[in-house]
Amino acid sequence: MALRTLKALWLGVLLACLTVLASTAQAQKTIDPALDEHVNRLASELRCLVCQNQTVADSQAPLAMQLKQIVREQLAQGASDQQVRDFMVERYGDFVLYRPPVSGVTALLWMGPVLLFALGAGLLALHWRARRLGGAHNLDEEGDSVLDDDGLPSTSPKPESLRS
Repeated sequence: MALRTLKALWLGVLLACLTVLASTAQAQKTIDPALDEHVNRLASELRCLVCQNQTVADSQAPLAMQLKQIVREQLAQGASDQQVRDFMVERYGDFVLYRPPVSGVTALLWMGPVLLFALGAGLLALHWRARRLGGAHNLDEEGDSVLDDDGLPSTSPKPESLRS
């Protein structure tokens, strides 16, 4: 009798597992491929908040999966791409956008490298100009150069014959 009960219990567990697998397979078949493509395209515009150098579409982080599911749900409910982006920005800030817009806050980040390059080029130009003009200004009262052959200040005294 115990053997029959054990067989019946195993059969029940097996049927339950098969039912769950069948329902999962059916749920995956009903997913719209066009919706999947739309979700991936929009998720590729969003930054993974965990990885930060990957898009939500590329990341395998649990938070990225949740964000992708939120995008899927909103698109399935009929939200436009802009409405989904606005929802994400409202919730997580401009940082969630992989390419944040240029604004007063981000302008320094966008223009910073250009400004640093211009500053460096300006300082280099001033240095070269000062070196070029410096040769004419490095003469003593008699018109003799106070720089040696290397362009450094001369420390050697003048020969006795040149002194007045």
